[in-house]
Amino acid sequence: MAKVTEIFGSMVFNDRKMQERLPHSTYKALKKTIKNGEPLDISVANAVANAMKDWAVEMGCTHYTHWFQPMTGVTAEKHDSFICPTSEGEIIMEFSGKELIKGEPDASSFPSGGIRATFEARGYTTWDPTSPAFIRDKTLYIPTAFCSYTGEVLDKKTPLLRSMERLSNVAVKLLHLLGKKDVTRVTTTVGPEQEYFLIDKTMYDKRPDLIYTGRTLFGAPAPKGQELEDHYFGSIKTRVSDFMNDLDEQLWKLGILAKTKHNEVAPSQHELAPVFTTSNIATDHNELTMEVMKKTAEKHGLVCLLHEKPFAGVNGSGKHNNWSISTNTGENLLDPGKHPEDNLQFQLFLAAVVKAVHEYQDLLRLTVASAGNDHRLGANEAPPAIISMYLGDDLGALVDSVINGTKFTSSGKPDMLTGVDVLPDFKKDTSDRNRTSPFAFTGNKFEFRALGSSLNIACPNYMLNTMVAEELSQFYDELKDSQDLETALKELIKRTFTEHQNIIFNGDNYSDEWVAEAERRGLCNYRSLPEAMAHYVDRKNIDLFVKNGIVSEAEIRARYEIELEHYYKQLRIEALTMVDMAEKNITPAVIAFINKLSDAASAKKSLNSSYSIYAETKLIEKLSDELEAFVKKTDELKVSIDKAADLENDNLTRAKYYRETVFGLMNELRSIGDSMESSTSAKYWPYPSYGEILFSV
Repeated sequence: MAKVTEIFGSMVFNDRKMQERLPHSTYKALKKTIKNGEPLDISVANAVANAMKDWAVEMGCTHYTHWFQPMTGVTAEKHDSFICPTSEGEIIMEFSGKELIKGEPDASSFPSGGIRATFEARGYTTWDPTSPAFIRDKTLYIPTAFCSYTGEVLDKKTPLLRSMERLSNVAVKLLHLLGKKDVTRVTTTVGPEQEYFLIDKTMYDKRPDLIYTGRTLFGAPAPKGQELEDHYFGSIKTRVSDFMNDLDEQLWKLGILAKTKHNEVAPSQHELAPVFTTSNIATDHNELTMEVMKKTAEKHGLVCLLHEKPFAGVNGSGKHNNWSISTNTGENLLDPGKHPEDNLQFQLFLAAVVKAVHEYQDLLRLTVASAGNDHRLGANEAPPAIISMYLGDDLGALVDSVINGTKFTSSGKPDMLTGVDVLPDFKKDTSDRNRTSPFAFTGNKFEFRALGSSLNIACPNYMLNTMVAEELSQFYDELKDSQDLETALKELIKRTFTEHQNIIFNGDNYSDEWVAEAERRGLCNYRSLPEAMAHYVDRKNIDLFVKNGIVSEAEIRARYEIELEHYYKQLRIEALTMVDMAEKNITPAVIAFINKLSDAASAKKSLNSSYSIYAETKLIEKLSDELEAFVKKTDELKVSIDKAADLENDNLTRAKYYRETVFGLMNELRSIGDSMESSTSAKYWPYPSYGEILFSV
């Protein structure tokens, strides 16, 4: 591997390359757009486009693409070449500012939630200058936003950019009120930790459930799972290490700050964590990271699984969203400082987050809702479906002191005494880390831990930004005309903590006692996507986004329909795949094994009538009974799928039916199938076992 400092960002049209290739005036104008959100002149766009093209061609590119994030949950791209014909019958390589700024992909086949009819095909992509262009596979990738011909938002990037702008505007006004006149912009930053599984491609190719759905729909437990806890942070296998080293190099070339890599809890499970960056770039980088993971795995004869629950009985994969707020002057607004009891600015911003999470807990819950994540939340491997906040001992005590008007005493950072002369003593953190909390304060940021591994992080972050911006706006309106600002500030902070303290919980979120306590506190407990998504269109949530200029009511209702439709279609695909596997392979395989046992028993008796066939008979009886139940349950599942087609054309009704009826039958069918796998010869069972898949790399 070449030096990291030499390869880092080599495939990115980054700030250094812009300074080298753009006229000084053009560079300054572009930086104003990036830093301050100022409009971009077409002459600047033309100069940038030409410089981008020259650099890309020098790097071997022949095409460019507007890279965007439609409501499919994955990215999209349409490639155009730089070639332009000349009158002499030859070509030149051209790329204009107009082509940089605007693209026209067909919008008719992307999810629109009813906003656009199929015949209304025109859509637009527009360049996002705040996210650098990059090169992959001889193509210049240009991060863009996506909208319909009539202007409706059809992507995940646009609401995120709007929410960042909205939060910046209100936070700057509030900071000016507090005397921080030098602050001109406030930015939200994110560092998303990414979990994933790596399995051998030969195993993957033999599992139609993995191919079609991303998770195993059948699979008896392996003799060994994660119970010895020996995989977590364990020595990385050679083949996996080679993949990780290759992945790091590819990500570094793309300017992605890949920092940490390690084995996760489940066998074949791993994690990559980057250094934080702005929410917008972090979102683009995370989408790019997932794509590069998959392609890099292929090179090593592996498959990268990003489903939230690929294997039953072992931990699934999540994505921890580390979120914070900083000013252009370099101040982290969520840093308590050495004396948080005197830091009213920190207390004010903390109060805004506490109030936001409490009032919009339903929104935070639905941002992480998906068919895959329904398997994780509340399963003692991820935070529960109940949204709460962990502040830790020190901040918890601070909030209590504010509410009760008592003196705050920090526990400080006591020495950790190792008791070994050669080992250095060190300062402890002021609080432990609560891994069971869905929304935990971790020093100078909040870690939203409920995200699923395949999720586009734009959605939870734009909702989080928006709800915090709303609270900051309310705070500003209350404080702006105060005659005694400090007194008004203290009263506001105390009232906010008092009214919203029910969302703060520093205990064990996995305990049964917490479920009962959360209900007593009036907290939501939506166990599945249909339960959570039903609240997306509650009036208070619609008003939040419309008032803050993030999305319109029509766009909210469209997203609501898209998520519900995607959910029930995903469960339908899983159910159909189960039926296909059951009828075409599992049932014939078990019949064949039963026949083999019967033939063996008959042959034994023919040799000597006194020979016992107890073992064969018991196994035949067990498998015959299970097979009969299996076939009947397969038929029940088929009937339930057919009934779903007859339901009224309402996405919420269908989503609930698939969750409450079809999904239940799928679990029952799986239970019988897994029991039969445990009793059927591996020679006859048609699919690789969990042991083979999880321990073959």
